[in-house]
Amino acid sequence: MTTSARPRAIALWLYVVAALVFAMVVVGGITRLTESGLSMVRWEPISGVVPPLNDAEWHAEFEAYKAYPEYQKVNRGMSLSEFKAIFFWEYLHRVLGRFIGLAFALPLAWFWARRAIPEGYKPRLLALLALGGLQGAIGWWMVASGLIDRPDVAHDRLAVHLGTALFILGGLVWTARDLMALQRREGRSRLKGFAVLALSVLAIQIVLGAFVAGLNAGHAFAEWPLMGGHFFPEGVQWLEPLWRNVVDNPVVVQWVHRWWAWLAAALLVLLSVRTSRESGGSAPRLVLLLLTAQIILGIATLLTGVALHVAVAHQAVAALLVWAAVSCAHGLGRPGYRMH
Repeated sequence: MTTSARPRAIALWLYVVAALVFAMVVVGGITRLTESGLSMVRWEPISGVVPPLNDAEWHAEFEAYKAYPEYQKVNRGMSLSEFKAIFFWEYLHRVLGRFIGLAFALPLAWFWARRAIPEGYKPRLLALLALGGLQGAIGWWMVASGLIDRPDVAHDRLAVHLGTALFILGGLVWTARDLMALQRREGRSRLKGFAVLALSVLAIQIVLGAFVAGLNAGHAFAEWPLMGGHFFPEGVQWLEPLWRNVVDNPVVVQWVHRWWAWLAAALLVLLSVRTSRESGGSAPRLVLLLLTAQIILGIATLLTGVALHVAVAHQAVAALLVWAAVSCAHGLGRPGYRMH
């Protein structure tokens, strides 16, 4: 490490960016649940930062919205004030995304110019920057799917958008923890096999959750643990080929999301226990706390008929759980520690 390197400062900056990404995930959840995501029908990365500023501009924006399927098939007859309400969340989501881009790119350029980035970290930081840019393109790719025929974004694209956001969050946290270890003169952590398994199962659960949201599958059965009075509901209309049901069938997707959760929970508990035993720290306890909250919120989301505040909390805790689980995996992979 060169004398000009500032690993701790860079790590703290990355934690701030990770917190902003968490906020972005929460706002994205609100945008989805309030059905606001299709209110802005153009992708204008630069000029789109400025919202409508007068009545004429608002009416022009509203008229543009009226030309697309969501207004024509779902919201026909809505008032301008109602349009402003849904426009707000999508606008906030997009502006926050641009702000995160600047919050990453500008300090990165400053640290780079000051030769403060430790050796070996420039490629990783550039990769995170590139992923952030890609995420903006994925966001528009997702929105565009709801501007053609069906007035709703494609659930698979929604899953890619959410998954990429949480992958970026995990990458920021892992890199920040590596830099903190460097500050302490410790080596980098490595992903161990069990941690890969636990994080992969958690990732699948999050993708299933995105499918549930995108298909509005949470409304299929507002009861728990049974569905229609049965462990597996009767009268399911199966899709062909069979694998499509886990992706496209709302009833099956909800069922798989319910029960895959227990596999994810079991592996996260084991990850927490092993990390606590091997390297300690607060992350293992946080995983257990967040996991308990997430199970309760998942059940409450169903029982309340996907109430907005409950469903948003469910998505928020999922993001925090990713943060804590990545921290556990990092602790488990620290040099000098071994798994039993």
